[in-house]
Amino acid sequence: MKISFNQKMLKWTLWALPFVLLAALTSCQPQSQGFVLPKGDVEEGKKVFMELNCNNCHFTDEIVWSGSEEWEDPKLELGGEVSKAKTYGELVTSIVNPSHKISKAIEAEAATSPDGSSKMERFGYNYVMTVQELIDVVSFLQSEYELVIPETNYPY
Repeated sequence: MKISFNQKMLKWTLWALPFVLLAALTSCQPQSQGFVLPKGDVEEGKKVFMELNCNNCHFTDEIVWSGSEEWEDPKLELGGEVSKAKTYGELVTSIVNPSHKISKAIEAEAATSPDGSSKMERFGYNYVMTVQELIDVVSFLQSEYELVIPETNYPY
């Protein structure tokens, strides 16, 4: 008995189908949704924030702005009450790639260069900051935010 090409394909497909399904099912495992760095030290992060002169443009409840109006340094508050949590990834991205997303809440001209990029890029923190310093600064900044759930007028 001679087997036709279609019969051969059917036999091969039926033989391979369980393996294809198994591969598809195992590839649906939950994957990591982000890059997570080790836990940082809040106090060390505060020190690094000051050592790198981040307070020339930024201030918190604990750290006073030390910028210069003569040099047109922006005066940008970090921390405080927010209705949306500042995620670890958002804070890391804001330091590593400050032009990625510039907050509409800040005065755009004060914080951006004429080309629309963040003035923070001119300091080249990616070239001078160690990974541990980044971890610690992010831990410090996270500690400065307080998530506040807005009140609503809706009955429960």
